[in-house]
Amino acid sequence: MAKELLQGKRGIIFGALNEQSIAWKVAEKVHEQGGTFVLSNAPIALRMGNLHQLAEQTSSTIIGADATSVEDLQNLFTSAQEKLGGKLDFVLHSIGMSPNVRKNVAYTQSNYDYYQKTLDISGISLHKVLKVAMEQDAINEWGSVVALTYIAAQRIFPDYNDMADAKSLLESIARSFGYHYGTHKKVRINTISQSPSMTTAGSGIKGFDAFFNYAEQMSPLGNASVEACADYCVSLFSDLTRYVTMQNLFHDGGFSATGVTKVVMDKFME
Repeated sequence: MAKELLQGKRGIIFGALNEQSIAWKVAEKVHEQGGTFVLSNAPIALRMGNLHQLAEQTSSTIIGADATSVEDLQNLFTSAQEKLGGKLDFVLHSIGMSPNVRKNVAYTQSNYDYYQKTLDISGISLHKVLKVAMEQDAINEWGSVVALTYIAAQRIFPDYNDMADAKSLLESIARSFGYHYGTHKKVRINTISQSPSMTTAGSGIKGFDAFFNYAEQMSPLGNASVEACADYCVSLFSDLTRYVTMQNLFHDGGFSATGVTKVVMDKFME
C-alpha cells in the first residue's frame, strides 16, 4: 500500500482490546499511514485488555467511553478534538457484544434484557456515535466512518444468535445516517462485512473453528485476514474513496457471492 495515505488526518478508533482485535490492527495501519487518533473502549474493556501497549506503540491517547452513553460520547468527541488539535477525519466503530452469546442462551430462548443490551451495544451505539459527532460538527467534510459487520446480517448462521439482528440494525443505521450526514456535511458512512476472523469476539461463538475452516473452503480467495481488513479500512478512511458511502462492503474472499465450491462439493462425493 502507498505510504502516508492518512497524513494529517485525525480520528477515533473504537474497540481495540488486544493484538487479536481488528481495531488493534487498524490502529497500527493508520499509524503507519501517518494518521493520528484517540483510542476508546468501554471502561471494563480498558481493565481487561492491553490498550496501553497499543497507545504507546502508536503514540496515541486513550479516552474511555461507554458507547451506549451519549454523555460519555459527548465527552469523548470533545476531548478527542482538543487532544488531536482539530476536527476528525475518520472514525472506526468496532463494537459488538452479546450477553446471550456469552451465556450460551439459544436464540429462540433469548433473554430480552440481554437482547436489548446486544442491540444497544452492537447496533444502536453507531447511531449514538454519529448523532453526537453531527451535533458537535466533529467530523470534517469528506470524513469517513466505518463500522464492522458480518454476513449473518443477511443470511442465517444459527450460532451467531442475536448478534445477527444487531448487525442488521447496524447496517441499516449506516445507510440511513449516511444519507443525512452525506447531505449535511459530505461525511461518508460504510460497513465492512469481514470474513470470519480469529479475534477474541469471533472465538466466543460456538463452533467458530469449524465455520472458519468451512468459510476458507467456500471463498475463492480464502478468508480475508485481519491485517487485510485493516488495510481496507485505511483505504476507506483515505481520500481515494471519497464517493463511497452508504454501502455494505463485503471483504470476504468472495464468500458472499459463492454458491458452492468444488472443494466443498468433493467432500459430499466421497
